[in-house]
Amino acid sequence: MRNLLPVALVAAAACACAAPGCEADGALRSHMYEKLSETSRVEPPAPVLPVPTPRQLAWFQREMIAFVHFTVNTFTDREWGEGTEDPAVFNPTALDARQWARACRDGGLRMIVLTAKHHDGFCLWPSKHTTHSVASSPWQGGKGDVVKEVADACRAEGLDFGVYLSPWDRHEPCYGDSPRYNAHYLAQLTELLTNYGKISEVWFDGACGEGPNGKKQVYDFAAYWALVRKLAPGACMFSDAGPDVRWVGNESGYAADPNWSTIDRAAMGIGRTNADQTHGLYGGPDFVPTEVDVSIRPGWFYHAAEDGKVKSLDQLLDIYYASVGMNGVLLLNIPPDRRGLFHENDVARLNEFGAAIRATFRDDLARGKKATATNTRGNSAAFAPARALDGDPATYWAADDGVTAAALEVDLGRPAAFNRALFQEHIALGQRVKAFAFEALVDGQWKELGKGQTIGHKRILRFPDVRAARVRLRILDARACPTLSAVGLYLAPPEVPAGQGAPVPVAPQ
Repeated sequence: MRNLLPVALVAAAACACAAPGCEADGALRSHMYEKLSETSRVEPPAPVLPVPTPRQLAWFQREMIAFVHFTVNTFTDREWGEGTEDPAVFNPTALDARQWARACRDGGLRMIVLTAKHHDGFCLWPSKHTTHSVASSPWQGGKGDVVKEVADACRAEGLDFGVYLSPWDRHEPCYGDSPRYNAHYLAQLTELLTNYGKISEVWFDGACGEGPNGKKQVYDFAAYWALVRKLAPGACMFSDAGPDVRWVGNESGYAADPNWSTIDRAAMGIGRTNADQTHGLYGGPDFVPTEVDVSIRPGWFYHAAEDGKVKSLDQLLDIYYASVGMNGVLLLNIPPDRRGLFHENDVARLNEFGAAIRATFRDDLARGKKATATNTRGNSAAFAPARALDGDPATYWAADDGVTAAALEVDLGRPAAFNRALFQEHIALGQRVKAFAFEALVDGQWKELGKGQTIGHKRILRFPDVRAARVRLRILDARACPTLSAVGLYLAPPEVPAGQGAPVPVAPQ
């Protein structure tokens, strides 16, 4: 056997030590090779294709992202603008992007994606390619730039920043003249990607209507995506079917089981979806995981009539477990009000939400405890069960080639109470698990606490309080030898709701 570092460790190190799009430091790679060469001469598992890119691995690590819908609709009390709105209506009286960023940070959200332009065509930055923008508004005497303020606020508060530039533009006169409008769109996209620092996500949708000339626009998504790759190579791109992350198929905040990160993009596309939108496709040729979008209010833009309809903490926690806890990333919309602030009700709920997540996952009862497995790759310490309990995302337990069913058992040493279980595959080597069951040894008998199909980046189970000293995760089936980078046990405090929201849909076996 060659003396090799598992390739996924290098990929994970690149993700952990560098911003999206950056290369891992060569010295770090050398150090990690030397570190593992002391303990293992066993080959790592071969990747099960497709595997995530470094930018997708970084995207997964964010886990929760904020969407911010803000435009003339905020002031006209509408969800979709007509494109005929007078820019004079846009005049927030106390816009404070730092307040947005602080509230998102406290809520556990790690990036803000701003609607730089929605379907109404009004631009939140002074675009040189239209007069329908903040430059024609009374806000800051026409000298303001919302995009800049949000980008700066994100950097100040330690958040990443992304943009949504609606392809549908109900104001632009050349919309419907496909070549002209595509050039116009690329020019505006260039402004956003070159004038506001690092862009970590670019959000597209396929909304499309007739232009003023009665013609339907044909979007040149290939050119749009190529420009993003050129100007923001570390940015993940969202659309119905990627290229980097896909829509979950609903706007309720719920992913489903199974949730494969793999799809066949050729069978999907923007505006052309199918059942694979929600569940993914087992064995699909493209790695395109799910971004799960939902608004904290009934609408996507602010409406004063919805101030009392902010989602409850219980609802948000259900959404968390059905998105982040279901191998997805949560995209939670918080719309600023007419002052240019997140409303007090939204801020309070974000604070509660972030505090509840932190309280639940602060202490991992399984960390550093004794672990055994029915099979360990080459009986090597480098792939031992303890690697799944060491808190290091770069290490993992792995089974031998040809083993697609195995169990990992954790001995806590003495009985402890818990009501949450967390599992993570080492997805840098591909998503593998097809079916699993989780059990605790209670009164001398193994009791099933939960089961499912896929795990992926992260799977979290909730169940009533259990007191036990031993638990086990049984991998019942997998595409190839399973890997696990984390097995965790947690006790959510009593004040954290148990969850009474909508059930997570499950596909038939």
